[in-house]
Order: sequence, then structure tokens, then C-alpha cells
Amino acid sequence: MSTEFVPRPYQPPIIAHIQNQRRVACWADMGLGKTVATLTAIEFDLALGAGPALVLAPLRVAREVWATEARKWKHLRHLRVVPILGDAATRGRALRTPADVYTINYDNLPWLVETCGDAWPFRIVVADEATRLKSFRLHKGSGSKRAQMLARVAHRRIERFVALTGTPCPNGLLDLWGQTWFIDAGARLGRTFTAFKDRWFRLPHQNAMRYEPLPHAYDEIMEQLQDVVMSVRARDYFDLAAPIVNHVEVELPVRVMKLYRELERQMFIGLEALARTETVTAVNAAALTAKCLQLSNGAVYVDGTPRRWETGHDEKIEALRSVVEESGGAPLIVAYQFVSDLARLQKAFPYARVLDANPRTITEWNEGRIAMLLAHPKSAGHGLNLQHGGNRLVFFGHDWNLEEHDQIIERIGPVRQMQSGYNRPVYLTYIVARGTLDLDVMLRRTEKRAVQDILLDRMRKGRP
Repeated sequence: MSTEFVPRPYQPPIIAHIQNQRRVACWADMGLGKTVATLTAIEFDLALGAGPALVLAPLRVAREVWATEARKWKHLRHLRVVPILGDAATRGRALRTPADVYTINYDNLPWLVETCGDAWPFRIVVADEATRLKSFRLHKGSGSKRAQMLARVAHRRIERFVALTGTPCPNGLLDLWGQTWFIDAGARLGRTFTAFKDRWFRLPHQNAMRYEPLPHAYDEIMEQLQDVVMSVRARDYFDLAAPIVNHVEVELPVRVMKLYRELERQMFIGLEALARTETVTAVNAAALTAKCLQLSNGAVYVDGTPRRWETGHDEKIEALRSVVEESGGAPLIVAYQFVSDLARLQKAFPYARVLDANPRTITEWNEGRIAMLLAHPKSAGHGLNLQHGGNRLVFFGHDWNLEEHDQIIERIGPVRQMQSGYNRPVYLTYIVARGTLDLDVMLRRTEKRAVQDILLDRMRKGRP
């Protein structure tokens, strides 16, 4: 069911910025509605026949997010969005399918440029998470192949280019040149990366390995970019006394969803048995949901033991990768629920550290030396001060315990941020599997209803 689009105060300026210029960048914090604003902005051109448009994005975003946003809003539901994903044959069929907007992941961009050749059909291109292009350099063999391939058509075939990111320079100002080249071919920051570097950076000493910006670099670079870049910061529009909440939904594969339905059917059988004996309590009702919540996260314990599990999917892992990238290197606390979650997260993010009993872990987090801190809500309760290390918390898994949920938020919460002198918002990101109990756990938090009531409602309504 589509929803009427009522723009938030910061979205009309984004829409106008994209519509009024042919090649622009929008630097907007996570969760501020960049996707719907961009689709709204380019929809006018598409209606005039300027399409189709191409969206470049990380894999999960290309597969789900843009098509979901088009279906979500009434004024966009007429747009046909086709992902160009899968093997070469599947991508070829998708490319031949009529659409208004095509989406493709960055890794398949070289294939697309080679396949289209001189018949490149996309006059409108949106680069979502445009920092993927930061490594571009003019000389061959430098930077990523995907950026080099996009450069072949960037200024010859593409008339409207929109670069979207929440963190334009995660590793410093040097990241800006490659992205900006796709907007103006070097007109503002220098025709070459070397010219950019020579103008605004220096080596601090003879043996230094990294360049540092000159004192005047930031102000001058921002002045050069002010006409093509729009920056939208959450703290300018939100009350910092409350967290900024972002929901990232993932779609489970069909085979996994079939298994999930069976686990949920078994849960309902157990719930009915408890209801007949009138012994339904919050504890035993929650226990019945464990396997469903495990599979929502990606794995299920075998024989009921946390020492063995079977992996069902990596959809939440991939969603977290996108969150990491959009956060641009900002430290993250990731809340997990199960032993299998922790093991899979450690494998996917080898640099992550676990919040343990060693006091050095908290010290190093607060000193900014840990990029990702994996924490079970039980281990992040009263008394811990984690606000110095960051302001972003991601819930990878979900549990019915409201107190633990609220307590881990409080470790970095708005009050602690302000008390410590940080003028920055707190970001909460919930990764949820569509059509699963994840959504019911969220319902408990928003409505403060009892676990058993929510589950009995779900059973009575026959909801899968």
C-alpha cells in the first residue's frame, strides 16, 4: 500500500537542488530520506522522456531499497524500477526489460559499460554511496576499475549526475577529488589529483607517508564546491535530545522464508498448548520465539545448543556492510543477540572487537581506537560510559527485553552526549527482516505491550 509523500523540512531543498542543476552532490546524514527526495527530483525529467535513469549502489541497496521506495510513495508508484543483478544472462534480460529506473551494484558497472558500448542509454545517473568513486584518477591503472569504467561515459553520455553520500570524506579531504570529478571533470578542485594535492595539502615532514591539509584547505575547498554540493546535517533539523532512528529492512530469500514459516508454525503449536493450560508467561512465550529470531538474523542452533548452528542467509550481514559504508568510518556499536550472531559478525568484520570484561576494551573504545564494538545488551547495562567513543548504535538482532534494549541505548544516549559536551545526534539503526518476528519485537517497544499478548494476537490473526 502506497503512502502520501509529505516532505520533511529538509527534503524540498534537496529536491530543488537536484532539479535546478544538471550535476550535483547531496551530502545528507543517514536516515534523512535521500532516496525518495532523489526519485522525486528526477521523476520530472523521466516524465519528459529523459530516461531511463541508472542508480549505482551497493548490492543490497541496488536489489531492494530503490524499488521499495518507489512502491512506498503514491507519487512514485508508476515508476518501473528494475535491478540489473545476478549472472550475466540474468543481467542481460534485466537490461532489455523496459523500465524508468535501473539499479546496479558497483561491481557490475564495468560489465554494464562494456555491454552498452556506444549505445549507452542512461542520460541520468545517480551514484548512491558515492564514496565508492573516491579512488578515481585520470591515469590508467589508478583507482578502482568501476570508477575508471564509469569515467568513459561520465561526461560524454551522462547529462544529469547526482552523487549521494552521508560521509563524503571518511578518510579526510583527499577523498573529495575522485567523487567531484564525476560532477565537473576537475573544474573546481583541479584538473588532476596531483594538482588538487599540490594546492591544498603537504607532507608534514620529509619521511611522512600521509599528506595533511593546509590550514586554509577546508574553507577553500568548501567554497569551491558550494554551488554544486548541498549538505544536510541531522542536527540542524532534529532535537538532539532524542535519537534519530533509522529502520533498514531486508528481504529473506524464498528458501529461507519457507523454513521460517515452518519454524513459526511450530511456535504457534507450542503457544496453543501453553494457552490451553493457561500458563502463558512472558518468559515461556519469548522462549518459543528463539528459533524464529535466530533465523531472522541468519542462523539457527542445531539440537538446541549454541555451540552448533546452520547458516541460512547473510542478508543482515550485507545490510550492516551498507550501514558501515554510509557511516563513513564512524565508530559503531553493534548489538547482537545470539552466539551465532557474534561468530558470524566476527567473521564478516574481522576488525571488530567484543565488549568483554577487560576494562581496556572500554578505554580503547572511548579513545576512538575501535571501529566496531560488538555488544550483547546484557553486557552493556548500568554504569558503562561509552559515549566518548561514538554516537551510533546498530541493532543487528532483537529481543523482547525492553530494559536491556533501553539500557544499551543509554550507554551512548543523548543525555550522556550532552553531559560530555558533544553537540551531536545519536543514531539508532534497526536491521529488521521483513515479514518476521523482528517487526513484532519492534511493536513491543513502541506500544509497550506484553510479549504473550503480541504473540497471541499474531497467532489469532493467522499472520505468517
